[in-house]
Amino acid sequence: MLEQTITYADMARRLSKKRIGDLLIEKKVITENQLEKALESQRKEGGLLGEVLIRQGLIKYDALLELLSNQLNVPIMDMKGRIIKQEILKLVPEKIARARNIIPIKVVDDQLVIVMGRPEDLATIDDINLITGMKICVAIGNPLDIDRAIDKNYQSGDDLDIQSVGEDGGSEREDEEEEEMLDFTPAVQNLNKIINHAIQDGASDIHLEPYNKKLRVRFRIDGVLQDKYALPVSVNDVFLSRLKILAKMNIAEMRRPQDGQFTIKSGTKNVDIRVATAGTAHGERATLRILDKSLTLIKLDNLGFLPETMEQLTSMLKTSFGMVLVGGPTGSGKTTTLYSMINNLNRNELNIMTIEDPIEYNFDNITQMQINERSDITFASCLKAALRHDPDVILVGEIRDPDTARIAVQAALTGHLVLASIHASDVVSMIFRLIHLGIEPYLISSTLIGLLAQRLVRCVCQYCSKDVKPTEEEQKAYFNVTGKKLGMIKTGEGCQLCSDTGYHGRAGIFELLSVNDAIRSKLVAGADSTEIKQEAINNGMITMGQAGMMKVEQGASSMKDVLRSIHTI
Repeated sequence: MLEQTITYADMARRLSKKRIGDLLIEKKVITENQLEKALESQRKEGGLLGEVLIRQGLIKYDALLELLSNQLNVPIMDMKGRIIKQEILKLVPEKIARARNIIPIKVVDDQLVIVMGRPEDLATIDDINLITGMKICVAIGNPLDIDRAIDKNYQSGDDLDIQSVGEDGGSEREDEEEEEMLDFTPAVQNLNKIINHAIQDGASDIHLEPYNKKLRVRFRIDGVLQDKYALPVSVNDVFLSRLKILAKMNIAEMRRPQDGQFTIKSGTKNVDIRVATAGTAHGERATLRILDKSLTLIKLDNLGFLPETMEQLTSMLKTSFGMVLVGGPTGSGKTTTLYSMINNLNRNELNIMTIEDPIEYNFDNITQMQINERSDITFASCLKAALRHDPDVILVGEIRDPDTARIAVQAALTGHLVLASIHASDVVSMIFRLIHLGIEPYLISSTLIGLLAQRLVRCVCQYCSKDVKPTEEEQKAYFNVTGKKLGMIKTGEGCQLCSDTGYHGRAGIFELLSVNDAIRSKLVAGADSTEIKQEAINNGMITMGQAGMMKVEQGASSMKDVLRSIHTI
């Protein structure tokens, strides 16, 4: 098939065949009524019909690719993990590849093979023919996979030096040849490539873990660690030296833990990297936290709140003073939720100030303060300073010590809306965390408006999801929370979009306690955590477990991931 030359005339003849909608009806994938609704949506929203049908959940992407392949008589090309030679990439400028969602992959005789997300785009085929002076062969690919392939391959050959990676995790070369890996420049290039790969894959962390014969490199993607590379352990010292120089750490210190931070440019965006090192039995390990400041801020109503929870939280944020706390373990999305809250409040008539460690997203029209404990610029000292600037809303990145807790409560009492995060497993634990930090129950009852506990769960990939029968264990877990029987649930089979994991993206599950008079009375009376939680449930609070089960019912997440994230079920 790839030997076939594609011209305007060829593709025009192929496009004159039956339309995609007609083919889908003929194959009984959709009904005529569903097609009419999809066409109406296409007229309003724009885009291709296939994309509209996928958004509406009527077809899967693999099925669409197969139909387009048959209709246009072009092969499907899997772009996952494909490495393309630089001389091939140079034939098509990167700007054009990105703008047209195409990528050249090889030359066969005098023909250039390109993979396109939209092979019916005749103008692009003709443009590439004019640019390269070559005959063009077309294959069809998943547009998202093509974008990822462009990111991976156009950035000056981002893939690691294959000579440094053995199939068993060690080097394939003899010891004498392996010493070449100690050459500083190639090791630094490989470190840059690892970081770029992690950013492109949407990882939140990179783990460099030395063992006896190999350096294990793992990325945390959607909250789960995935093995990515196994390198000779000899490169670890050079990697660590480079990281310490960039992060302004002590390069000579290899036993004591250190931390630092630096900024790199990946493509067109600036990314902050927080580095932490620690000594192990086989040398220093490093963990790199990736903070991509260019990511679009998520709106409050896109975080995954249930409608009733969203309504309650929005009402709390309209209050002019008091405190709203967000709790959960590290990596549960507390900062994202707080950012979405102040973005919701961001308007000209309000003076909003934040105190953060670090500043992860830059806002327009909001004053943001960065703490630096080495210089004695702490949450408490910044909070004191912020109160002198007449703020209406104050965001405190974390309440972690008695001084910060005391000043935050005082600020909430004196006419400010305080939004803050705190480490606690559920809403009731957040109250007792404040008590342990020295805040009197009567002050807590006077200042608290609401308590929001949260977790992040992985979303089932919409492109490869299928209905399955829940296991006996899953049925039992569901019944324990809801008292009902569970029907069919969604699971991801694994596809190109989700890198065969069955999951793509994450959403929050939330437990929101609205502090009313009944809760305040319980607090002042010295009630224990069980009594307070029961009172909240009596008042209509949706527990974390119930919220998680609703995600399973909706097909948004899997039972397995909800059970993994909520340990209390």
